[in-house]
Amino acid sequence: MPAHPTPSEELLQLLPDAVVQTDALWNITYLNPAWHKLTGHAVEGALGRSLLEFVHPDDIGTLRSGMPVFRLRRADADYRWMRLQLQPKTDAASRVISRQGVLIELTELTEQVLMEVRQRFLRLLETIDGVVWEAELGVGNTFLSPQVERLFGYSVEEWRSDPGFWRAHVHPDDLPAALAIDDAAYHATHSYAYEMSYRLMAKSGEVIWVRDLCRVDVDPDRPTRMIGLMIDVTRQKSTELELVQSDNRYALATRGSNDGIWDWNLQTGVLHVSQRFREIVGLSDTGSLHDDGWHFLQQLIDPDDHERVQTAYRRHLSGHRPNFSVDFRARHGSGRLVWLNWRGVAQFEDGMAVRMAGSLSDLAERGSSYDALTNLPGRPLFRDRLEHAIALHQDSVSKAADALPRGDTTMFAVLLLDLDQFKAVNDTLGHHVGDQLLQQVARRLESCVRAVDLVARMSGDEFNVLLESVDHAGAAERARQMAAALAAPYRIGPHAVTCSASIGVVSSQAGFATTDGYLRAADAAMYQAKSHGLGVCVFSEEGDPGKGTGFT
Repeated sequence: MPAHPTPSEELLQLLPDAVVQTDALWNITYLNPAWHKLTGHAVEGALGRSLLEFVHPDDIGTLRSGMPVFRLRRADADYRWMRLQLQPKTDAASRVISRQGVLIELTELTEQVLMEVRQRFLRLLETIDGVVWEAELGVGNTFLSPQVERLFGYSVEEWRSDPGFWRAHVHPDDLPAALAIDDAAYHATHSYAYEMSYRLMAKSGEVIWVRDLCRVDVDPDRPTRMIGLMIDVTRQKSTELELVQSDNRYALATRGSNDGIWDWNLQTGVLHVSQRFREIVGLSDTGSLHDDGWHFLQQLIDPDDHERVQTAYRRHLSGHRPNFSVDFRARHGSGRLVWLNWRGVAQFEDGMAVRMAGSLSDLAERGSSYDALTNLPGRPLFRDRLEHAIALHQDSVSKAADALPRGDTTMFAVLLLDLDQFKAVNDTLGHHVGDQLLQQVARRLESCVRAVDLVARMSGDEFNVLLESVDHAGAAERARQMAAALAAPYRIGPHAVTCSASIGVVSSQAGFATTDGYLRAADAAMYQAKSHGLGVCVFSEEGDPGKGTGFT
């Protein structure tokens, strides 16, 4: 016999207002009889269908974003203004599993007019190149504009269903500062405007720099709320960071690496070169300033290399590359040919390159310290840095044994990663695609680490990463972030290439005495990750990489 309805179910059946319940994906799971009276649609015909099918196309985005007022299509094809304030039901992890609310028709003409005006305003928001949002203390986002899908890859439902979504996707290095600003706003005693910049992890694995223009609204009669506009400033930030990194590299080069330094005003054409630059090309008797920078450089570059150098230079200025690095032959002042590396970065204003700065290296002196394809440090430089990190760590252990204070700043970790499908990419798409894939992998790895860390290309599709000032758990978490970032598809010309990585991790907790000890342990862990399909494997204290942490 069929079960008798409960008193609450009987009450829902008798209510004159339409009760609507959907799952997390907007599919209708319950309607009471008032639905048919209000909309003309049969209850049985609507169950299982998406609620969005009954919503005016212009209002779907705003309804999904949190706006409760929209136009609903009746059975007679006429649209009526409705209000449906859906209340979410969440699971133990605060994820939305269903929504329910009462559907009410707006009968007052003035209210309908106001709603039309607001809907036009909300549709205008969709044209803004940024994400408009609203949030309340303890609730999370109460409104989120649909641009979140285009800019970050997450659907509005994914973002709004989890109150902690934003905090979970801010880059770990930026999270403490962002949380401090966020918490201060939520507990403010007065309204004020503020802004903050941070990195956000997109669904694709990319790291997006965000400028968030915010306002906290404090009203004693309602919960504290914030409104804001998130803007993607990745390109601008990348240029700023490249300039800062370049300045640091140039200063370091001047002191120790023996590179030549140059600074080029592209608006006036004036090129300034350092004394060391002039020595490298054998023109130490010439001046530092050259009114026509390109003419000066063309005189140095071997004619057979002109096209290759110009291509690298133009690709950077056109925005295809965040920086440029090119090897070429130059005519030394003594008459002999020398191999040089010219590298740098441009500063852009309103889309126009106005200045370039960089360094010039004699490749015969630099040896194999850098990899020309990816512009990453090579094996010698990585081993030098690792040897230094080992020495610092061993010194701190000795001080700890002597009962002297020991700091965590000497802890480090070594990561070795190998691309899983790289040979197949080379075999099917060609080595030129494989080379571009390696370059994109290098850039993604650099985006996942801090300025104190080091990413190096060891050989082929093998890379090493040295993480400094990081403990065992932090190294494993950073490796998982790298694996996720590398697993996202790569766009190379007309091809969408997928190429994940296997990563072996060993921390200073293992206590090896030599660079070879750490590299062998990282290699063993990487082999376990690759052979068992783990993604990430952490070398255990017992020396058994098989007891590491798997990544899926």
